[in-house]
Amino acid sequence: MASDDDARARVSPTLDADTSFLLARASALVAAAGNSALAGLGLKVRSYSVLALAAEVGPSQRDLAERLRLDPSQVVALVDGLEERGLVERRLDPSDRRARIVVATPDGRAMFARARDGIAAAQRETHAPLTEEEQLTLGDLLRRLAYADLR
Repeated sequence: MASDDDARARVSPTLDADTSFLLARASALVAAAGNSALAGLGLKVRSYSVLALAAEVGPSQRDLAERLRLDPSQVVALVDGLEERGLVERRLDPSDRRARIVVATPDGRAMFARARDGIAAAQRETHAPLTEEEQLTLGDLLRRLAYADLR
């Protein structure tokens, strides 16, 4: 028989069996923890994601929108905010002069390193209910779902 604590840990029988709801709820909890960890740096999870891609990939704004599954207007606002802070810059794409790529500045790369540490700490906290093996399995499963459209 379920304890009162178990019953309080559930939302509803229907939603507790709904994988999409559970993914969305878990995502909201992880994003809130990430935003909290990044607050002291003046970043949020979305701006951190743009900064990470700018530091590691140097994508075009169109590519940022596709990779992050965001509306292009959202990406423009995120890049504008990071650019105003001197963390990224837009450069001409050498393979397509009509396009701009987004690249982290030296300050942006330093900020990314600090932010990555904060995100890692938040992740350790939010993933603590899972064993290390479960965390690895969850990561593998989520990558399969998250990138299924890229196959």
